[in-house]
Amino acid sequence: MLKNKNKEKISKEMLSVSRKVGEATFDYEMLKDGDKVMIAVSGGKDSLALVKLLKYRQAFIPVDFDILAVHVDYGIPGFPVDKIKEYCEKLDVPFHMEKIDVLKDKTMADINCFWCAWNRRKALFKLSAKLGFNKVALGHHLDDIVETVLLNMFFRAEISTMKPKQELFKGRLTIIRPLAYVHEDQIIQMVKKEKIPVIEEYMCPHKDITTRMFLKKLLKQLESRIPKIKTNIFYSLQNIKDDYLLNKKELLEEEIL
Repeated sequence: MLKNKNKEKISKEMLSVSRKVGEATFDYEMLKDGDKVMIAVSGGKDSLALVKLLKYRQAFIPVDFDILAVHVDYGIPGFPVDKIKEYCEKLDVPFHMEKIDVLKDKTMADINCFWCAWNRRKALFKLSAKLGFNKVALGHHLDDIVETVLLNMFFRAEISTMKPKQELFKGRLTIIRPLAYVHEDQIIQMVKKEKIPVIEEYMCPHKDITTRMFLKKLLKQLESRIPKIKTNIFYSLQNIKDDYLLNKKELLEEEIL
């Protein structure tokens, strides 16, 4: 059955991002007929943009899938979750708030990025199983993926990053990152042009002092000398020369010989 064509007038900035989302979802086969996709919505620019993009594309791409916007509520006093709900209602996107009591006996100063992400993921995974959703869409973009490569190399001595698509629990749940091909600057431009109501007054208190922010600033400096540095790092993950990587077993065999 043909879908009704989305008649909403969108900006060229959003159209450009939408095309990148289309490329990523096609390349990694992120969406299939019958998928039930839960979109994690924090209230930040990336997740709010993702909601609008998936709703927009749902109207015309030849894939039949359902979406549900989910906000994990930590119980932060005064957090304007109603703004997220109103935004989703305006887009005609179903909305669900999942409240978790993890801030008990803690303050915002006590938490860190790992703690926050771990508890959010745990809540989303449990909810997806409860409601019968097989995919969780996260708002990570190309810059996030590149920064994660450097974080893991510099501080964990490993080469790894966020995958645009990752199956978990033996395939029962799949994480997808439709913004994987999109630069953060492109999202900022789209959000501004589309007047998306980003919640900024409750941003993470650690956002300016994290290691990720240090690497973000470092990349920005390097970008002035190497304009394509982020894109090059991103595509290097798809262009791995195995013969030129260190292999401990091979080194040991050479020493014996």
